[in-house]
Amino acid sequence: MTQEIALPVRIARLSELAHNMWWSWHTSSRAVFRSLSFPSWSLTGHNPARMLHEIDPERLHLAARDSAFLELYDAAIAELDRDLLGNTCWFPNRCPEHEKATIAYFSAEFALHGSLPIYAGGLGILAGDLLKEASDLGVPLVGMGLMYPQGYFQQQIDATGWQHEIYQRIDFRTAPIAPVRPAPGGGCSPLTSIPLGNRTLYLGAYLVKVGRVELYLACTDVEGNSQEDRDVTSRLYTSDPRSRIQQEIVLGIGGVRILDALGIKPSVWHGNEGHTAFMMMERIRRAVADGLTVDEAVKQVSAATVFTTHTPVPAGHDVFPFELMNEHLSGFWRMPGVDQNALLALGRQDDARRFNMTAFALRTSEWRNGVSELHGNVTRKMWHGLWPNVPEGQVPITHVTNGVHVPTWLAAELADLYDKYLGSDWMSRHDEVAMWQGISEIPDEELWQVRRKLKQRLITAMTLRAQDCWASGRCSAQQALAMGALFEPDALTIGFVRRFAEYKRPTLLFHDIERLKTIVKDRWRPVQIVFSGKSHPADDASKRLLQEAYQTSLNHDFFGRIAFVEDYDMHMSRLLTRGVDVWLNTPRRPREASGTSGMKASLNGGLHLSVPDGWWPEGYNGSNGWVVSDESLSASSAEEDARDAAAVYALLEQEILPLFFDRDRNGIPHKWMGWVKEAMKSITPRFSSRRMVKDYAENAYLPALEQKRVH
Repeated sequence: MTQEIALPVRIARLSELAHNMWWSWHTSSRAVFRSLSFPSWSLTGHNPARMLHEIDPERLHLAARDSAFLELYDAAIAELDRDLLGNTCWFPNRCPEHEKATIAYFSAEFALHGSLPIYAGGLGILAGDLLKEASDLGVPLVGMGLMYPQGYFQQQIDATGWQHEIYQRIDFRTAPIAPVRPAPGGGCSPLTSIPLGNRTLYLGAYLVKVGRVELYLACTDVEGNSQEDRDVTSRLYTSDPRSRIQQEIVLGIGGVRILDALGIKPSVWHGNEGHTAFMMMERIRRAVADGLTVDEAVKQVSAATVFTTHTPVPAGHDVFPFELMNEHLSGFWRMPGVDQNALLALGRQDDARRFNMTAFALRTSEWRNGVSELHGNVTRKMWHGLWPNVPEGQVPITHVTNGVHVPTWLAAELADLYDKYLGSDWMSRHDEVAMWQGISEIPDEELWQVRRKLKQRLITAMTLRAQDCWASGRCSAQQALAMGALFEPDALTIGFVRRFAEYKRPTLLFHDIERLKTIVKDRWRPVQIVFSGKSHPADDASKRLLQEAYQTSLNHDFFGRIAFVEDYDMHMSRLLTRGVDVWLNTPRRPREASGTSGMKASLNGGLHLSVPDGWWPEGYNGSNGWVVSDESLSASSAEEDARDAAAVYALLEQEILPLFFDRDRNGIPHKWMGWVKEAMKSITPRFSSRRMVKDYAENAYLPALEQKRVH
């Protein structure tokens, strides 16, 4: 929440810089806050809003008279103004006639930075990267999500390896957010209301500035609501279906009304996953209330709606019994423009009395996509029943493969190398495939030294976390060792880092434990493996897998070369994707819709070792990583596990380790560096969020805007 900070006039815009998430992906702004107070920068978790809240005022006055600091400050402010006020962005130049349009992007979670922990995993990372890239490209986007005062949980692992969830309320005073309508004494006042069951639920909103983009987060913790209703949006992704449907009503119906209350009139609406489907329902209701028939309203809403689905298995989609729908929408059903039976029918997937959020969204959007080429195929097959009269290959669902925001995820040391060898304008051209051929000109020695530095930074961070845990008295010495305190920079480092879930098979490497020990303990070619990730609080099966990984890290037979890093977050994600040598991905096929962590590792020079699922069939070219087994499916899960584990072991023994440890007299692995360069130049431009957002704009947003303009 923006505070009245007494800043010296000379550096009065420091608060503006701290309260726009633009700083999180621009080195010039981060340099300002590091220079202001490096200890505070570190202790606050790189949160400039908190820094300004806690800093000694005298330090600010000294900075205002420090010529070196003022040079950094002026450069950052000038860059901020160029980015936010300039008119040289891609979208306004591509289609100046649509510069004043507004595209609303709805998502249940957004991951922008660790200072705003309202995300759980990949869906939020994707949404956050999309907002940042929309700002960079000048796409006129406005985000709509939910404010979770307790965010997602912090993870603590006990001595047995069992995960415990710790919830801490976000301190709004030190977060880079502001209430749209402040309440006396703090918090936000109501902007609008929605019917929830037979009662009225009041909604406020917080604003997060993301460069040019504004992100609004609906909040139920406002005056006029009961304590129970204030808690509706308190935590992210509860397992209780009643809480889940309430949150999704707030996001969809409430989100539309919040934008309306703010005078924002989107021309195009984009729903990110089925959680957002009530956004289409509210717009259909409004169109019918304005005089259209239900069919006409659906057609009108669909023509302005883009929908992205991320889930390749039926069980992963939100489905609510009609009874639960009627309980929570009873007040909504009585509103003008509602045809209850027609709306329920649009969400019906089969003969059961159940409302499928994804089915409803697919039926009420004209532009529909999966998030990789393979996922597009899987999605067309899964939802063929909605279009039974067309061949499966012609089901009107396409794909836009996910990408990652390069300025957020690329290590600064690599960016410096690119400035030197690709030209100072490489960042503005980073989706151009041809430009990346210049990677070949980087000397192996220089790139190898950067890669070693990034690995050492990861190991240092792991060691510091282990030390902090031990010093706090929460961890034994053995637990500290299990957190990576014995890791070494010369070993091949493999990362299995992602949300822990059964289908991701986090313990596949343990299928033949004796063979794994032989690989890891090789004196001349040592291997170390780092695990990190969270299990859903209600998923005991995946918690047991996490526990198995953790307990394996305690096994003395592995020489301390297996580690589990607890409380995986965006900061640790950056360290891990930059520091590991090999990024391991072993989901059951075809359960991975896309995945983006491997893209982040590849653009930083890590090599992807993955089953042929998600984005990897599009990215793999034979010399930029490895494929585990082939694309055929096994008869049983046990057979699949045995085959894929054996394939991983064989690749490590026969290809990966020989390549990594083949060094010249100066210790440089030239052949390995050839693969690293190939990964960087083949994956970075094609799997960037710049390419992704341009795909959405060219193939969905602009056609929808043109269609609206014609009519």
